[in-house]
Amino acid sequence: MDKQFEILIANRALILNIVENLNLEQCNKIPKGFKNNIAWNIAHLVVTQQLLCYAKSELSVLVAEDLIETHKKGTVPNRDLVQEELDHIKEQLIGLPNTFKEDYSAGIFKVYNSYTTSANVTLNSIEDAIEFNNFHEGIHLGTIMSLKKLV
Repeated sequence: MDKQFEILIANRALILNIVENLNLEQCNKIPKGFKNNIAWNIAHLVVTQQLLCYAKSELSVLVAEDLIETHKKGTVPNRDLVQEELDHIKEQLIGLPNTFKEDYSAGIFKVYNSYTTSANVTLNSIEDAIEFNNFHEGIHLGTIMSLKKLV
């Protein structure tokens, strides 16, 4: 699974690099034809990884419940984020994969409650979840790149 964690960490660094020169207004802007923005996509990645990997393994998530409620699957931005919130989410985007890798290496993922994703892929183990999460992150990387061109 080392390669999967390497991919996750690299993807997160790439996303941060792509958005580093954008201001808060650009990150919060929802372009015509889209239902979300760059800030939402970044937070959604943090939340989804926590839900797919920690929550489905019956472990406590490492992010605030209000972030989950506003950025889980099926949500859209309901307000603009302030700079402090976006900065904290970016810190989680970069920091949580390292914690996740440490937790996985420590063997804390002992159970996994099977879950069928909206892509109709059934996840039966933490390893399935890790691999699917990387696929999911790639989709949102593409979305973030498209949004950046329009903000």
